Amino acid sequence: QPMSKRQRKKLLKQKQWEEQKDLRRQKRKEKRQKRKLERQSKLDSSNEGNDRKRMRREVVPSTLRLIVDCSFDNLMVLKDVKKLHKQIQRCYAENRKAFHPVQFYLTSHGGQLKSNMNENDKGWVNWK
Repeated sequence: QPMSKRQRKKLLKQKQWEEQKDLRRQKRKEKRQKRKLERQSKLDSSNEGNDRKRMRREVVPSTLRLIVDCSFDNLMVLKDVKKLHKQIQRCYAENRKAFHPVQFYLTSHGGQLKSNMNENDKGWVNWK
């Protein structure tokens, strides 16, 4: 069967791709090892590091209290309730990472907000 020029080019590219497979694999492996060594040297050079458990032990709790009153969610449109949910999630996450976390409370939590949180974020029941 005669091959068209386009088919020959495609076949040639495919052969080259297969031949260079091992080379690409080796490069990826070297890159991973290089990154691993960089991370280890970075952790060795700085005693603090980014280890979450180590960071959590150094946290000094704050005496400030942040209270979010959710009793007005019946006056809100579902779109606004979803936005409020995202904002509460973000506040909780940032507060957990903070070096001086505040005491974070949700009050009058029910209605649309609670059902939205149950639907989209089942892990909220484990929040501390």
